[in-house]
Amino acid sequence: MARILIVDDSPTEMYKLTGMLEKHGHEVLKAVNGGDGVALARQEKPDAVLMDIVMPGLNGFQATRQLTKDPETGHIPVIIITTKDQETDKVWGTRQGAKDYLTKPVDEETLIATLNKVLVG
Repeated sequence: MARILIVDDSPTEMYKLTGMLEKHGHEVLKAVNGGDGVALARQEKPDAVLMDIVMPGLNGFQATRQLTKDPETGHIPVIIITTKDQETDKVWGTRQGAKDYLTKPVDEETLIATLNKVLVG
């Protein structure tokens, strides 16, 4: 299946998302902040990135923009997964290049369906 990079500073969210993805046969890469996420994406070229917004250092919006604007990583779909559920956040996330925007807590069915959609597209 696909190699998915999770960028999230919450150990609980990392655990939940990893479990959902591995259950569906995906390989999981992990980064705990935006800077590490960008570096790992450039190095490993995952099939998709699940990106939190609120993180120390480089936040998810900044990291998403760096990934989607970089010729090396611009083809990798980024799905934002965050507690920020304001419409302005969703619009801003999309403007940074995110392919989709999910709010926490995300259920397994929605996550896998969204992932399948961006992997095919």
